[in-house]
Amino acid sequence: MQLRYNFRVYPTPGQQIGLARAFGCARVVFNDGLRLRQQAREAGEKYVSDAELSKRLITQAKLTPQRAWLSEVSAVVLQQALADLNTAYRNFFASMSGKRKGRKVAAPRFRSRKDNRQAIRFTKNSRFTVLDNGRLRLPKIGDLDVRWSRSLPSDPSSVAIIKDAAGRYFASFVVQTAEDETLPPVESEVGIDLGLTHFAVLSDGTKVAAPKFLRRAARKLKRLQQALSRKQKGSNRRKKAVVKVARAHARVADTRRDWQHKLSTTIVRENQAIYVEDLCVTGLGRTRLAKSVHDAGWASFTGMLEYKAARYGRTFARVDRFLPSTRTCSDCGRIGEKMALNVRAWDCPCGSHHDRDVNAAKNIRAAGQADLNDRGAQVRPPAMAAPRSEAVTHPDAARTTRSVEGISVL
Repeated sequence: MQLRYNFRVYPTPGQQIGLARAFGCARVVFNDGLRLRQQAREAGEKYVSDAELSKRLITQAKLTPQRAWLSEVSAVVLQQALADLNTAYRNFFASMSGKRKGRKVAAPRFRSRKDNRQAIRFTKNSRFTVLDNGRLRLPKIGDLDVRWSRSLPSDPSSVAIIKDAAGRYFASFVVQTAEDETLPPVESEVGIDLGLTHFAVLSDGTKVAAPKFLRRAARKLKRLQQALSRKQKGSNRRKKAVVKVARAHARVADTRRDWQHKLSTTIVRENQAIYVEDLCVTGLGRTRLAKSVHDAGWASFTGMLEYKAARYGRTFARVDRFLPSTRTCSDCGRIGEKMALNVRAWDCPCGSHHDRDVNAAKNIRAAGQADLNDRGAQVRPPAMAAPRSEAVTHPDAARTTRSVEGISVL
């Protein structure tokens, strides 16, 4: 399977100017292509093909005085900018026709030089090279200093140079992983119930407390935002304050990502099958708990579990979000009445005593196993509105961010 390997790069001041020139040229070609197609549509003309765009906006444009400076950057960067435009249009058309599942995709929009993220891409035909001394040689840019945290599993097929809002530069390599990375099989299978007080509760009883990285950094972020608001718009000090805020947010995101990678790797290595609930994160992000939901990062965590399971030969499955996992007895299968959020444990008439979250994780595991084994058991109730009580935690529940039962948070 194809994966991305990201590494921090440190360009010299001269190389930063060359990268800024490449970012600008790629942006101009993208915007020219989008403008040309919009004008053709408004004039009632036929759709401008990909080959025609490349010919008019790159080959012929370099011969004009207005776009002669396009020759100062690699032609592959310009071609990849048009490739991004073509991909955006294909996704938009597929979304409008219903061929693309999920949320609707909007039409391509113009890129701005004030965007927080700038990126260019080099493919194999640009002849980028990783030198023996560890530097990355890019055409018309030079040899970039790369901080290698690990080795690449194979020769990269492309590399993207990214500048984020904090002013950091990254090299993102696309590589093909080894053919056989399957981990030794194990007997255990686990169901995972995601929440806010506890980030994850496993069916074996392990509870992972939510670290709440954004909440812990709130005081520092507040101070930096207040300092930013006092700076005069357009001044150099305001630009520096913007970078400080971006760096603080980047630190929160990096810390969360690192923690989720470690936790997801541990779960995948220790379990042969992983089952999670298919949460509607988009809908939960519109509630009063939106900040906590986005701080938890459930979508990115389940995405890590999914691709790591596929990479290492594990089984991963999502259980229907409408499954009444909380109020179903994991022993007898009886579905009880709805429970208030402050009810963290309950007793079933069959005599079983359940922890609310552990019981939900057990039911998620059972439902996932039933779906995969195709036993014909009815594990989903009829379609109904998602109960709000199943998706939130009680505001008076424990709010510790450092104690963890079973797995280390940091």
